[in-house]
Amino acid sequence: MLRRIFLKEMKDSFRDRRTLFLIVLLPILMMSGLTFFYENMLKGDKEDTYTLAVNQDADEEILARISTYENVKIEKSSDPEKMVSDGDALAGLMVAHDFMESVEQGETTEVTVLGDSFSQKSSSLIAIVTNEFTTLEKEITAQRLEAQGTDLSVIQPFTVKQEELSEDLSVNMLALLVPLILAIAIGIGASPAAAELFAGEKEKKTMEALLMTPVNRSTLILAKWLSISSLSTIMGFITLMVMMIEITFFTEKLKEAISLGENLNLIAGISLLVILVYAVFNSSILMITSIMGKTVKEAQSYYTPISMLSMFPAMIISSLGVNELEAHHFAIPILNLFSQMKELLFGIVDYQHLAITLSSNLIVMIVVFIIGRILFMKDKWVIN
Repeated sequence: MLRRIFLKEMKDSFRDRRTLFLIVLLPILMMSGLTFFYENMLKGDKEDTYTLAVNQDADEEILARISTYENVKIEKSSDPEKMVSDGDALAGLMVAHDFMESVEQGETTEVTVLGDSFSQKSSSLIAIVTNEFTTLEKEITAQRLEAQGTDLSVIQPFTVKQEELSEDLSVNMLALLVPLILAIAIGIGASPAAAELFAGEKEKKTMEALLMTPVNRSTLILAKWLSISSLSTIMGFITLMVMMIEITFFTEKLKEAISLGENLNLIAGISLLVILVYAVFNSSILMITSIMGKTVKEAQSYYTPISMLSMFPAMIISSLGVNELEAHHFAIPILNLFSQMKELLFGIVDYQHLAITLSSNLIVMIVVFIIGRILFMKDKWVIN
């Protein structure tokens, strides 16, 4: 009987075009958009051309130094500030025609750099220009000290060498967005079917007839819960598989960043296991919201604020390095999805963290399912 009810609910769900769209097409669109967006962003960093507006009589020696940057295009203008304001240039530079001559004569002079620090591209161009002037300043200072017979070690007693130990930026961004997309996709994919299986039955007045059949209520709720879990799991698997296929065959930068090596199959299997456990955990929550709702709309309204909780783990994880994750990050449901996926994307397999993640989700899932069963056993919650 359990199998018959389960198959019947699955067939009804897949007959719904909305469910098919959310389960099949939505993850493909979301993950495709995410994958190719970041691939183009990583490629575009070196290909972007920045337009720098300069005054007509700007010092040619300064312009020659800036021209060495291939991605900087210099445009002379009678009003550089207006060009920047109108959006014709990302930044502006105002420098006197005799700037280098004044510097060589020991006179104090200044340059003006115009730009919008809130714009990423404008900030990048400003950084290029200011760094070039900083380099020029050091060169001139060194020349003056050498002319006076002063050892350069007076102004440079030591050097600082910085080595980046943190992971690639692209992997960090994917480690933030992949679990976020998974959490949203799993919830959205199964929510219409979950709302129909309980609240929809009550709204259509078919729940009473269903309860009159010689089927145990425990069997009935278990079959419906399995249907929701199956849809959630399928949604999560498709979302993850689309991402893996597209990164492997259609990207270069992301493929280089996510180099899992020999652990690829192991990490892929663990990822599917994590998604499965999260899907059944999420299904229990969907089941309760549907039982509590008298209509489909009401059930979806109950689940909407719960689905928004996936935003908060993203804020927490974004400020943590993968080596800063501790046991409590894997013990809190939803947060542990982000933590576990972050480790896996960096090629880290920690079985202790995995055990904490799986056990915490399963414990909460069982508790929530028991609460849902208690509600379903009472006519107050299943009959309008």
